[in-house]
Amino acid sequence: MAEMFSRLTMFRIGWRGVKLSRKVTNAAASAQTQRRYSTDVCERDRSLFGLLFDIDGVLVRGRTPIPAAKQCFRNLVDGDGKYKVPVVFVTNAGNSLRETKAEQLSHLLEVEVSADQVVLSHSPLRVFTQFHDLCVLVSGQGPVVEVAHNVGFKNVVTIDMLREANPLLDVVDHNRRPKDMIPPSKDLPPIDAVVLFGEPIRWETNLQLITDVLLTNGRPGNPVTSLHYPHIPVLACNMDLLWMAEAKNPRFGHGMFLVCLESIYKKITGCELKYEALIGKPSVVTYNYAELLIRKQAEQLGWTRPVERLYAIGDNPMADIYGANLYNRYLKAMLHTRAQVQAQGGSSSQVTSDLQCEVSDDAKHSGRVMVGGSFDHRLPEGCSSILVCTGVYNHDQQDLPSDPEQTVTEQQIFHGHRDFRFDPSLTQPSFVVHDVRDGVELVFQLEGWSLQ
Repeated sequence: MAEMFSRLTMFRIGWRGVKLSRKVTNAAASAQTQRRYSTDVCERDRSLFGLLFDIDGVLVRGRTPIPAAKQCFRNLVDGDGKYKVPVVFVTNAGNSLRETKAEQLSHLLEVEVSADQVVLSHSPLRVFTQFHDLCVLVSGQGPVVEVAHNVGFKNVVTIDMLREANPLLDVVDHNRRPKDMIPPSKDLPPIDAVVLFGEPIRWETNLQLITDVLLTNGRPGNPVTSLHYPHIPVLACNMDLLWMAEAKNPRFGHGMFLVCLESIYKKITGCELKYEALIGKPSVVTYNYAELLIRKQAEQLGWTRPVERLYAIGDNPMADIYGANLYNRYLKAMLHTRAQVQAQGGSSSQVTSDLQCEVSDDAKHSGRVMVGGSFDHRLPEGCSSILVCTGVYNHDQQDLPSDPEQTVTEQQIFHGHRDFRFDPSLTQPSFVVHDVRDGVELVFQLEGWSLQ
């Protein structure tokens, strides 16, 4: 892992506005099938690929498996339960450990899923070692302390710990205010950074105390005497505005909490809340981390050639499709830069430091996203995006246009994060299918593999 992320570069991305292309690429699928499909292709001549699965809206709705998912995964393993190709689950959920999520998936899908196959929104924080020794305030729900320690943070303060140490800070709920005598504040170390794992339960408490920490430069018990700006570092995981559970309509996600925090901070200070990193889909660092796990699985399967292509299957155009397409652009840029450097006689080690992609030059507020990568291994040629209609995007509610050149106004209002501006080409899925089983069958057909 150290080798994979030894060279980190800054990748600026953005978007604005939104329209999702609904062009169903049947012609492209047919052409690729004609080029690649063969039932008697030799194992050593097969193209090698890996699968990236979103979870909510693709495999499950809340705790209920989507019917097509079980059959899909029965086809993905052989008689011994061994996966036929590398499989990684990439989710923006983050209120649990990878081991817990793997156990849940194993139960729901009725196949063995290991923790090494799971990328949660916070998983890439393992490579942010420059923050691991700092005192960090963590926000979210579930085992946030255990999660923080698991990804490398050593000095962790929770919202509850901060509230108990400073009982006068949280007074929205009258029943939680101190009664009678005002208890004295307890000493806590100054907060050096804030890590936002996911949506909390008591939004008003977390919003108030995080704002206090930012305004006081990490010392929320002190009065605000001047504006500390830039404020202490903020790292946020999971930018999903909405997500799909059992309800008929999408539910608020952590992205909605971030909208509230950003709005509050700007209203109070007149300044933009700044992020040291935005992690989780659609950020490239998340896909780089997933590619590392795909590569390790390929080695465990005994593959001696590198994975050539990745296919990312998701239901959320603003997270899954945008992220997969952004990663595909990143892969193309890396491969192009490598070819240029090698043609000029340069060493591959200088490529990552030389590569800085500015997707939108006129970004007014661009998000800073950490991107890992190394040229010590061969990168995949690309990453194709597959949109399913069982989650956030639902073709029963958004009909396909009769003209395939038209676009679907699936979201008239931009639902991505503030620091990501819209790029229309990144919201266009490579393929649109009904459900995950159709998506996997399509991939195997395109690659000339049999699911039987």
